[in-house]
Amino acid sequence: MATTTMKKVGKAVLGLAILIGFVGKFAPHLFMTLPFPLSIILWASTGNEMPPYFMTDAWKEDEIDTWMRDGDLVVAAGAKSGTTFMLYCAHQIRTKGTDENDDLFPDVSIATPWMDFRQSRGGSWAEQKERYNTTIVDGRPMKEYWDNPAYPFRVFKSHYTPPTLPVRKEGGKKIKYLAMVRNGIDVAASMTPFYTSHSEKFRSLWGGFPPAIAEDSYSSDTPPAAVKDILPGGPLESIYFGYVNSWWPYRSDPNVLLFHYSNVRKDLKGHVSKLAKFLGVKLNGGELKKVTQRCSLEHMKSVDLFRYKMPLSRDKGLWDAEKNHVMASGSMTNSGRVGGTGAALFSDKVVAQWKKAEEDMLGHDPVMLKWAREGGDFPAV
Repeated sequence: MATTTMKKVGKAVLGLAILIGFVGKFAPHLFMTLPFPLSIILWASTGNEMPPYFMTDAWKEDEIDTWMRDGDLVVAAGAKSGTTFMLYCAHQIRTKGTDENDDLFPDVSIATPWMDFRQSRGGSWAEQKERYNTTIVDGRPMKEYWDNPAYPFRVFKSHYTPPTLPVRKEGGKKIKYLAMVRNGIDVAASMTPFYTSHSEKFRSLWGGFPPAIAEDSYSSDTPPAAVKDILPGGPLESIYFGYVNSWWPYRSDPNVLLFHYSNVRKDLKGHVSKLAKFLGVKLNGGELKKVTQRCSLEHMKSVDLFRYKMPLSRDKGLWDAEKNHVMASGSMTNSGRVGGTGAALFSDKVVAQWKKAEEDMLGHDPVMLKWAREGGDFPAV
């Protein structure tokens, strides 16, 4: 009797495993209807990319030339390392900070699209690609915002790194890449409230991810969920450690501009000038002053243009493409902390754990480790 029961249980478990594997391969979006964390456990354990709304298809070597143009810029700053900051700054450079072009930036995700971003549960690059050209936003083709003929170049967002981004691809379109690294503990400190700042609408769309984090857990001796996720062994380990290791060897490539967040904050004008030169845009004294002012944290806080809409979403009943936002108002323009000051958010034990992780993951190159922590100049390759 016991043997028969065990065989039945074994067959049931095997059948369930096969079913989960099948769903994970052919319809993983169905996992997003389940409660957190089961939704994410099943999504990730069946080989799907994390976070669940990331996808790499747009950057494949045989695909990228079908939609990119010579001179286009990919802002591929690290997560919580100034991506939105640099997207807006690149836009200001291409318009030279002119007031009459303000209407071309209704939202960061519309004027500087995030091509890695899956905007529907079952969405794919193939079905989103065409809708970038056909979707109407506020009575106007979305294409007019991100692909306006007045722009000398287009700007796109990514959080990927080489080799997913084909930086050294031979032949094809001549694409430029802006990467940016930030002090790791400052990234962790920014990532923690960032999890909570996602709207409930967005969170429910993606199986409860990212989870809200209680503020009273920040100072615990156990890393908050966001920090645990990006520490070595976590599902998002590549977001910081993988990012630094991947971009460092490309720092001297002619089509790559690698910034450090603290350097930019300390000398915004100088870095606006460097970025403009990299992009082939000549700014006179007045234009440089105007663009620098518009790129400042103070100006960005004064406008509400960084909540990330999803105009391509097809999840009717779950997401209103006109009204809903991914992020809470003001959450993408917070303190801009630099120099490791984010350590004050965490317990000494968590800070020590982070420092050890940095040494383990980046310490094989002491120069890289020091630069990732402190910024400053770096040696050429």
